[in-house]
Amino acid sequence: MSQDPQELAKSVSEAASRDGRRLAIVESLTGGLVCSDLAASPGSSEWFRGGVVAYDRTTKHGALGVPDGPVVSEPAVRTMAEKAADLLGADLTLAVSGAGGPEPQDDQPPGTVWFAIDDKGSTEAWVEQFETDEPGEVLKNTRIRSLQAILDHLGG
Repeated sequence: MSQDPQELAKSVSEAASRDGRRLAIVESLTGGLVCSDLAASPGSSEWFRGGVVAYDRTTKHGALGVPDGPVVSEPAVRTMAEKAADLLGADLTLAVSGAGGPEPQDDQPPGTVWFAIDDKGSTEAWVEQFETDEPGEVLKNTRIRSLQAILDHLGG
């Protein structure tokens, strides 16, 4: 599997175009990097509905209806994905929130990242632990894993 975000985004574009899927992204940790990758890919205006960057916890709780409690958690990313799917009219939505480091967040060690994908109303979530507390590396790994997860979901 490619580790180049531009190549992954191009593959996502091909798969989304082939399947007629409408994609959206809701990001916290990555601050818009995944949206940027998708928007720069060929044909994105046909399938990319847009994204929400909800970096601050009050934005997650207020604008996206994330339940009270930690934002680096399964309930947070599930809610983020489901709300963004509704907001943006997407049938495949990825959400990501994590502890970028170098300090822990919500009692989670640096490199802990929660992902969720809402696919036509069915949401799955999972956690990954990247073995680094360097924020730039956590962001890079999260960006790549996000694009891979979308591509996997599209059967690409």
